[in-house]
Amino acid sequence: MEIEKKTPTLYEWAGGEEVFQRLTETFYGKVINDPLLEPLFGSMAQEHPQRVAWCLSEVFGGPKHYTEQRGGHRHLIEEHLRRHLSEQQRARWVNLLMETADEIGLPADPEFRAAFVSYIEWGSRIALAVSQPGVEITEDLDPMPHWDWIVKPFQDEKS
Repeated sequence: MEIEKKTPTLYEWAGGEEVFQRLTETFYGKVINDPLLEPLFGSMAQEHPQRVAWCLSEVFGGPKHYTEQRGGHRHLIEEHLRRHLSEQQRARWVNLLMETADEIGLPADPEFRAAFVSYIEWGSRIALAVSQPGVEITEDLDPMPHWDWIVKPFQDEKS
């Protein structure tokens, strides 16, 4: 009888909450020294990296700390209203996050990275759109998005 293997969540595959914490702490340490991003994040709350780690963890299948502590997707969107982000800032934010992911050893397999990059691109483009002048959120928003594998990861007999 063959036992079917459960596919881990992206959160589990990445290594769990401690990995997302290390990612965001390292990343925001770089952001505050980046001339293009520092104006946006120079006065961020000390807890900001932790909150972003909660957000990413939840999106990728981990605990719902962001929703429980911060109010979920609506709050996430509202945090970006009237920030006046530029495409150059969005692109730099994404590129710096990807560099940091490599640096801290976030899984580099194509299946994980396809899903990770997909969410980061999608989310950063939403942030850019809602940050522009005159944007108001008047309707209910869906719950926090949950990202899954685009292509299931390769798991050999030992996995």
